[in-house]
Amino acid sequence: MTHPPRLPGIFFALAAGLMWGLVFVGPLLLPEYPAALQTFGRYLAFGLIALPLAWFDRAGLSQLSRADWVEALKLALVGNIVYYLLLASAIQRAGGPLPTVIIGTLPVVIAVTTKLRRAQPGARVEAPLAWRRMLPSLGLIGLGIALVNHVELDQLRRQPNADLARYGLGALLAAGAVLCWTWYPIRNAEWLRAHPGRSPRGWATAQGLTTLPLALLGYAATWLWHGLTDQPFAMPFGPRAADFLVLMFAIGLFASWLGTLCWNEASQRLPPALSGQLIVFETLAALGYAFALRGRWPPAETLVGVALLVAGVMWAVRAQDSSTLRSA
Repeated sequence: MTHPPRLPGIFFALAAGLMWGLVFVGPLLLPEYPAALQTFGRYLAFGLIALPLAWFDRAGLSQLSRADWVEALKLALVGNIVYYLLLASAIQRAGGPLPTVIIGTLPVVIAVTTKLRRAQPGARVEAPLAWRRMLPSLGLIGLGIALVNHVELDQLRRQPNADLARYGLGALLAAGAVLCWTWYPIRNAEWLRAHPGRSPRGWATAQGLTTLPLALLGYAATWLWHGLTDQPFAMPFGPRAADFLVLMFAIGLFASWLGTLCWNEASQRLPPALSGQLIVFETLAALGYAFALRGRWPPAETLVGVALLVAGVMWAVRAQDSSTLRSA
């Protein structure tokens, strides 16, 4: 049995993580903008970017069935709109690092969920990776996440005016985002692996097209909400219109379309149990961006946690390659 090469898939996963890490920056750069407006603004930009790209992908898009478009709509709703609405709300309430490390549990959650989940009919099935080979990498990743989380919670406890209830709500919202992004990459990978001849770029564009009407409805509803309530906001683009538009289109292009494209490429090349753990690249990128915005180096304990995360990823890759050699 032949297997797609691992290295290109790993590099695509790394590129996707670097792109997706940008989504943690928006709520920090535009703290006065409601999370709903940032969410629908980002995906409105994503949908508009997908429109001209659809012309280049028209041949592949024409091959999609009605069921495929329904699947793309589900992925757009859960993995795009609901996920980022929860994440942006969490970041605005708890800051950048705490939601980042909660989202950082995704490699463990996805790997375990993938292990327990039955493959969909028609999907390419890899040789199963034994729990004893998965547990060391999951343990390293989990320990790294725990160390980073410990640092952030310790800093929170030292703040005399910290609103613990607000931080708690932010943590719960981030946990909801974890549920969304556990479902999305598994379901997305299952579709891609069941359709190996389809273009990952075309599938990314299809998700952008199905996101557009959802984002339009959400943006219109947000505009109407601010017009009817006692929460005035300078609609349609807020008090910093230029900054908002540039940031939304930048995130829409790089994080939404290009990040999804890179992840689709990785999903076609890597087993779900491995690709799920490689989402740790998003956590590493988000932490790096957050500390860059803070203008200081992370503390030693955080650096040790990051080193453990990287070690866990390397162990996961090695374990998967060893399993492949045995099954070949």
